[in-house]
Amino acid sequence: MQKIESITGTAIPLLLDDIDTDRIIPARYLRCVTFEGLGEHAFQDDRKQHPTTHPFDDARFEAASILVSGRNFGCGSSREHAPQALIRCGIKACIAESFAEIFFGNCTSLGVACVCVPRESLEQLAGAVERDPQLEVAVDLVGGVVRYGASSVPFRMPDGARKALVTGEFDFLGQLLEGEAEVRNTASKLPYVSNFA
Repeated sequence: MQKIESITGTAIPLLLDDIDTDRIIPARYLRCVTFEGLGEHAFQDDRKQHPTTHPFDDARFEAASILVSGRNFGCGSSREHAPQALIRCGIKACIAESFAEIFFGNCTSLGVACVCVPRESLEQLAGAVERDPQLEVAVDLVGGVVRYGASSVPFRMPDGARKALVTGEFDFLGQLLEGEAEVRNTASKLPYVSNFA
């Protein structure tokens, strides 16, 4: 199983409140058969409205793997496409003031760490990233802190979600594959399975 103990990389500042899942990935892109290609449409409508100023179109943040946002990030409809689009943009962690509960759960189940820090800390982090887009940011899930430059900020995250990421328990397919021998053994004892094997 894949254990996620820390995420380190550059960040992209999008310090806005109440960004809903339709803004993250507009509904017209939900008809896809797979999630491939969703990344290029992340924040598509916002980017059209602000073609020269949206952070996802700013070359300075092109390789960012950590998203910095505001309060209630991922609110609205409960589409898995939203975190899938972020993943396909290269995002591995989100730092915000708070997250919508279903979005948070979808992210955790996909291995995207979502941590909460106070507004003042977010503003300081976003400002530091704006000044130096190559600033390395680390989300330390074991230590419970976000680090950048000389700063270290404690974050909040439900213990169950943090433990699932750190131990790799979020990865249900990995768990299934790791326990293949047990699965086959149990299946061989079930008449409704073993008769069709």
